[in-house]
Amino acid sequence: MAAPQTSTAQSPLTQPVTSVWGVGDERAKQLARLDIHTVEDLLLHKPRRYEDRRKFLAIADLQLKEAATVRGKVVAAGMKSWKKGARGLFECILDDGTARLHLRWWQAYEWMEEYYAVGREFLVFGKPESLRPRTMDHPETEPIEPGEDEFIHVNRLVPIHPLTEGLTARVMRTLMWRALEKFVAASRQSAANIPEWRTLDERLAALCRDAATLPSRANAVRMIHFPEELTDVELARQRLALDEFLELQIQIQQRRKNFESKSKALPCGGENNRLIKPFLAQLGFKLTGAQTNVLREIRADMGGVHPMR
Repeated sequence: MAAPQTSTAQSPLTQPVTSVWGVGDERAKQLARLDIHTVEDLLLHKPRRYEDRRKFLAIADLQLKEAATVRGKVVAAGMKSWKKGARGLFECILDDGTARLHLRWWQAYEWMEEYYAVGREFLVFGKPESLRPRTMDHPETEPIEPGEDEFIHVNRLVPIHPLTEGLTARVMRTLMWRALEKFVAASRQSAANIPEWRTLDERLAALCRDAATLPSRANAVRMIHFPEELTDVELARQRLALDEFLELQIQIQQRRKNFESKSKALPCGGENNRLIKPFLAQLGFKLTGAQTNVLREIRADMGGVHPMR
């Protein structure tokens, strides 16, 4: 009878990012430029800001130099060039029914005319540079595309992650949602099916009496990406920061233990005060009780079995 075979299942966190649906070779190369190689790298790629897409500002209500998110349809678009075509500007006009907004990019590309096609709807984030006419230069834009995953991108607090060339905010947000759904299926009260994170939760509970007031590791990761309210973001940041701090302290403690187990000190406390007694006799005064205690502590350290740190 053959011996039973034992296999160690790979942790979800260490699986390559290509295990997330929608990440092929080309997308993996883009993510690698952000130092994202594994599922855990993706899950810990924190947003740089958030947009409240539960409500949008009307274009007519935009204020000069104040950042805002608006929603509207492209009603006109085109490219302007000068210096015999060496320089180009692309401009499109957005309309939300209250007013029109001019969007300008001072470096035009051929793909822009097709991307910002008339009739296509966009979300736009930026600061108006002028109100006559209302104009934004180089705004952040995201197309509104009806589909099964549209709830990820609108009618909620939406994360805006650090990006790289070829990787849009919408794609990054969708990949993050898929990774959370596949690997971090956890509610606010339960832990994820990830052994490493369960260990972190248990360790925190043992070391911190206020751990019950913080979300689980799995829930903190979900909240940092898709919070219900901005207060969730702060709670998630506190939990993830505490995990990093504890991990650092444990590593320092382990290094100290390894150092002490492998290193041997050269005792230099002196033999029977052979050197210290003549020195004290020449001081011309008697040490106080506190000074004597400190001297004993120094001699004990110098005569210890481990090197002083």
